[in-house]
Amino acid sequence: MSLTDTIAFIFYNAIFYAAPLIFTGLGAVFTERSGVTNIGLEGVMQIGAFTGIISNLFLHDIFGGATVFVSIMIAMIVGSLFSSLLAISSVTFRSDQIIAGTALNMLAAGATIFLVKKLFEGKGQTPMVKDAITRFDIPVLENIPVIGKIFFQNVYLTSYLAILAAIVGWVILFKTPFGLRLRSVGEHPTAADTMGIKVNRMRYIGVMISGALGGIGGAIYAQSITLDYSHATISGQGFMAIAAMIFGKWNPLGMMGAAIFFGFAQSLSTIGPSIPFIKDIPTVYLYILPYVLTILAVAGFIGKSVAPKALNTPYIKGSR
Repeated sequence: MSLTDTIAFIFYNAIFYAAPLIFTGLGAVFTERSGVTNIGLEGVMQIGAFTGIISNLFLHDIFGGATVFVSIMIAMIVGSLFSSLLAISSVTFRSDQIIAGTALNMLAAGATIFLVKKLFEGKGQTPMVKDAITRFDIPVLENIPVIGKIFFQNVYLTSYLAILAAIVGWVILFKTPFGLRLRSVGEHPTAADTMGIKVNRMRYIGVMISGALGGIGGAIYAQSITLDYSHATISGQGFMAIAAMIFGKWNPLGMMGAAIFFGFAQSLSTIGPSIPFIKDIPTVYLYILPYVLTILAVAGFIGKSVAPKALNTPYIKGSR
């Protein structure tokens, strides 16, 4: 394998594994910028993965080749609705956001496996999907010397959609009135309220956006990597996405860079044996590497990154 082939192999696998993390991490940016911590994004990804696989299995005969993307859209809606439970509990009833998010994770883990067993005669996992997210070559661009092989051959559409989503998310947050309002309720909700901004409404929107993007992330992960759903389909990816957000300093572009880094770490467990300078490392170390890097990233950067000032603080009208 030439150097160009090795770089191309590493790159498209890294962004392939990073795509679900980018979507979910972008959701984390939106909700935390509004002042609400959605620690339940792990559960949202589980709901998205479950919904994506079930939709794929049952709608295949109706939508054919479009089933994958129909399933992602359904997962987006269901993920948003599921996150509304967090918004109701933490924004309306002012419950502890961390506990509420943890409850979402527990609910998602139990409910999805219960439903799988009900739908598939007691089995602990679903059948494999018939349609999956597959690779393709981008016409014309694939023929560019060196660059074409790295960036435009054997790519996944979802990988580039994730990168586009992060760029659009950055524009929305930092270049639009909506983004300014969302950030204001996460930094100084009292001042935002004084200016006529509906604080709780904006926080609801932030949480619902995070649920929609987390649902997309879960559906993409299940339909491109595992191709079925079981209790182990989503195993820490939601927390990795939150870590990527912290690593990226609550900025969509910084989060995207961190997510690609984590995606590369995740991909090593499958592509490591094919890379000359990594193939001799025991596979077990490559499996645990993403989780170790997640811990190191949070431990190393949580003190240096500046979170929104009103994060985890319920807003009570008239308070300071």
